[in-house]
Amino acid sequence: MNQYNVSITSSPESVLATSKILKNTYALLSMTLLFSSLLAYVGMAMNLGHGTALIANIAAIAMLWFVLPRTANSSAGIPVIFAITGLFGLGLGPVLSHYAAINPSIIATALGGTGVIFLGLSGYALTTRKDFSFMGGFLMVGLFVVILAALANIFLQMPVLFLVVNAVVIMIMSGFILFQTSSIIHGGETNYIMATASLFLSLLNMFQALLHLLGAFSGDD
Repeated sequence: MNQYNVSITSSPESVLATSKILKNTYALLSMTLLFSSLLAYVGMAMNLGHGTALIANIAAIAMLWFVLPRTANSSAGIPVIFAITGLFGLGLGPVLSHYAAINPSIIATALGGTGVIFLGLSGYALTTRKDFSFMGGFLMVGLFVVILAALANIFLQMPVLFLVVNAVVIMIMSGFILFQTSSIIHGGETNYIMATASLFLSLLNMFQALLHLLGAFSGDD
């Protein structure tokens, strides 16, 4: 299928189907974000340790890779996506507790910044209906490079590299939001559960990167 011509040649039925996927995706994304936020608060209230948070994140990643793809085409995918996002939220507990103890405004600013970026990029993709499928390869390469840099910095402990990695993460996640939204619009993604998972991960990574950058620039990290 030539994705550049989808918006011109699509039948009314396919346009309605795309609109339904968008509506379901944003509705489910909103609910999972609220649920994840609730679990993050629970993690903070329980004073969750980094070890437990790591286990929660590993469990979420395992479900994302091995369970969600097998259930996304059925009603079973709904509780699975809530379990995944909830575990990721729980895993945020120690990070949020760290910044809340130092400067709670950092969390609010990072949350607001993530929301503004997401709304701006999604609005741009929806309004212009441009096809951003060409970005896929570049984004995956960039993600691979930034993961390697982040792993290297665990041993190098270079503050400058830490800042660069988080800044690049924000740019890459911004690209993924454009790519993922475009994919829904042009029929590349037809499963709203998988679309929700992709957008959630982009928002989660962007939020954490903003937290780290704001903390570093405020002198609190």
